[in-house]
Amino acid sequence: MKRQHAIKPTVDSRRQWGAMLQALGVATRDWASSDGLIWLHLLKTVTAGLLALGIAMLLDLQQPRIAMTTVFVLMQPFSGMVLAKSFYRILGTAVGTVAALVLGALFVQQPELYMLGMICWVSACIAAAVRYRHFRWYGFVLAGYTAALIGIPNVTEPHGLFLAAFTRAAEVAVGIVCSSAVSALIAPQRSSIALRRALQIRYMNFTVFAADVLGRGLERGQFERRFADLVDEIVGFEATRIFAAFEDPAMRSRSQHLGRLNGEFMGACARLHALHQLLKRLRASGSRRIVEAITPYFRELSALIAPQPDAVDDASRVAARLRVFQTTLPRRVRETRRPLEAAPAESLADFDTAAELLYRFVDEWIGYSETYASLAQRKPAGRQRFASRYVSKTNGFVVAFTFVRAAVAMAVVGCFWIATDWPSGGLAVIGAALACALTSTAPNASKMTVQMAVGATLATMTGYLFTCYVYPNIDGFPLLCTTLAPVLALGAFIATRKLASGYGIGFAVFFCLLAGPDNVVTYAPDLLINNGIAVTASLLLAAIVFVVVFPAGMPWLTERIKGDLRAQVVFACEGELQGLNQRFQSSTHDLTSQLRMLLTRHSRRRRDALRWMLVTLEVGHAVIDLRNEVARAPYARALHPRWSRSLERTAADLAQLFIQPDSHGLERALVSVRSATWTAQDVLETVHTDRDKRHDLQRILSCLHFIRTALLDKDAPFNAR
Repeated sequence: MKRQHAIKPTVDSRRQWGAMLQALGVATRDWASSDGLIWLHLLKTVTAGLLALGIAMLLDLQQPRIAMTTVFVLMQPFSGMVLAKSFYRILGTAVGTVAALVLGALFVQQPELYMLGMICWVSACIAAAVRYRHFRWYGFVLAGYTAALIGIPNVTEPHGLFLAAFTRAAEVAVGIVCSSAVSALIAPQRSSIALRRALQIRYMNFTVFAADVLGRGLERGQFERRFADLVDEIVGFEATRIFAAFEDPAMRSRSQHLGRLNGEFMGACARLHALHQLLKRLRASGSRRIVEAITPYFRELSALIAPQPDAVDDASRVAARLRVFQTTLPRRVRETRRPLEAAPAESLADFDTAAELLYRFVDEWIGYSETYASLAQRKPAGRQRFASRYVSKTNGFVVAFTFVRAAVAMAVVGCFWIATDWPSGGLAVIGAALACALTSTAPNASKMTVQMAVGATLATMTGYLFTCYVYPNIDGFPLLCTTLAPVLALGAFIATRKLASGYGIGFAVFFCLLAGPDNVVTYAPDLLINNGIAVTASLLLAAIVFVVVFPAGMPWLTERIKGDLRAQVVFACEGELQGLNQRFQSSTHDLTSQLRMLLTRHSRRRRDALRWMLVTLEVGHAVIDLRNEVARAPYARALHPRWSRSLERTAADLAQLFIQPDSHGLERALVSVRSATWTAQDVLETVHTDRDKRHDLQRILSCLHFIRTALLDKDAPFNAR
């Protein structure tokens, strides 16, 4: 008995220790996947910066601090991001070096003309960066910024331009190599892993969203907010896919597969929105009998796609269940329709359209689930579809105004420098160019620039302390690294904060640029303060220019972008059908994302932009469906003399309505849709005995009816006017 009493506490204590260790392991994994990643990023950033500084000093380069600055401009949490940035930075640096040399050769001893050429070059590069986003943006930005960094300090000393160009290129190259090597070799954080995790989260979130919409319905505001989040995910997915392609050969080989997945996700979102809109209109119109007839299918579908614990296997199972549902759906719909045939023609058209949209949504969801499951399991896709590339679109006025803003900011600083012969004027011009470049795609460029100015001020003050009290009292590179590491880590940490990133970027970049150590340290506090004042003043001036000269959020510009968004319906009416669906969807989502970034959150203009996007997707998709169905029914042209003319008139009037939305255009479009519907009904009576042709005409009528209900929707933005 004593032995048992002696053993029992030991067993209990082991269990307690095991539970404690298990809880500690869970907590450690949670920390490692959240805050731990931030600390790892800080460690890698500081390591890469100090390594670049040491190598540049070892190679006896003129300004090793430029190599360290390059690291802080370049470093990203994921290795794929750094590799992508490095690739485009190399291209941008090479082009910028050549541009600086060419301008120097053309305008020898002519600082005014040289400055004019430099302003035009840098502004053009920044404007091109806005037009070509993602990491192409970074290549264009570096082409302009590198030219300024090399050429501006040598405006009055052209004989040193050639040597300065190659020295600066070497310093930048050291920073590129160090940041890429540290990111890829020290605990690399693969963006491909993040991409897979994001796909899983997106599939689960969309499944919950779709189940809520189909099962219980959502209020208008709640639906719009959740749908807007999906738009942001679609646009962000493309950038992440590019990152992953740079680091993972498997992801690079499956890039088309990923593109098709994003296209099918866009299609499923659009079909879900169409179902939601039609059901909302049926309830608003009081079609109780039709709602009661179609609601059981919605609820059954909601139960079929309800999320399960295992997301990967669930996608395969959901696709299999939906295939069975899709196979039996036509027969069940016909049985449900028979008792409704005595109902008015309008109500019967509502039921037919709802059934058609339900079938199309199920088809899109099956494709999306199969593609997602095959990607997650790294197997070939279940069915192959045409996959066109993601098409981004930027308004030409946005590009032109970006050029003008950058040119004005740099011209004001440059003219002041040349007129006053300010010793730190060249650095002020570089600061203005840097502000214009780094904030070119920021949602609020002036706010971020002010944050960078505050960060530059703090960097100047910290640099003064290092120049006067730290550098003179240390000896050796290890001690230098020890003193620099906390300051650099602080700047990198603040830069990871979403709402305060400008402070961190300004502090880290300008501390390295203003007070970073060189092989021969110059103890000149007055020069440091003067340079700091120049940089801060140029950043504040750039912020004022961003607010005064063609501000990004001005109503006129957002209306132009909104006009581009509405013009997507014109594209749907007139574009080539091959791959039209994905091209239409991707460019529409891209324009909407730009509007959401420019407009203030929770503002009326932002909600209006989202509603234009929703009605554009709704009508545009229906027009593309209509054109596809008409293309599958070429025999109808010979059966009715007004067939082609009525459909062409419908497309033309819809396009005109979205180009110039007004009551007259709306009335004209409704008349055209009604005329095309009558024509299709006449053809349907002609081919009624042929089952396949009858189904073709019924699908065409469903498309026309859905377009008509979308135009009559009281919540549509052109009706709100």
